[in-house]
Amino acid sequence: MKNHISSAIRLTFALLVILSVLYPLFVAAVSRLAPGGGDGVTIMARGGTASRRIVGYANVGQTFTEDRYFNGRPSAVGYNAAGSGGSNKGPSNTEYLNDVKARIDTFLVHNPAVKKADIPAELVTASGSGLDPHLSPAGASVQIARIARVRNIPAARLQQLVDEQTKGPLLGLFGPSTVNILTLNVALDALK
Repeated sequence: MKNHISSAIRLTFALLVILSVLYPLFVAAVSRLAPGGGDGVTIMARGGTASRRIVGYANVGQTFTEDRYFNGRPSAVGYNAAGSGGSNKGPSNTEYLNDVKARIDTFLVHNPAVKKADIPAELVTASGSGLDPHLSPAGASVQIARIARVRNIPAARLQQLVDEQTKGPLLGLFGPSTVNILTLNVALDALK
């Protein structure tokens, strides 16, 4: 009996050291190799003076509601990283369908040149995480006419900007092409 108790105590102490000290130190060390050094990749923009300031993080979206900016994907959690999650409402849920219809109507009011059938689904449906900062290139391009009109910038220049900000699939194979709306709007503000 004594052998079993002392073995159990030694094993508990060894696992306590391994799992509470060594493993977290290992994970912290590996995270330093990731982009942003484990602190997340920040997006910088010019402030009122020549100084640069943090305007957000590369993997967390933001709400843009002004007509002069590209709108991102809706969020069920208001882009709150502490409460990440989707709405958990299915496509047959009446409340969800009303939300999507309201988003479509709002989009059409702000983008009168766009037909309802031409609105990409990601502009009216929230992502599973509620944090997604990305749209497809089509989701960004469908908004160009509105922004060109409001900012008095040629639509061809805005399309070029969208193309410059488009990232291809991972390794050219995995996933779709995406545009980070925060970095796109920062680049839009930087246009002269």
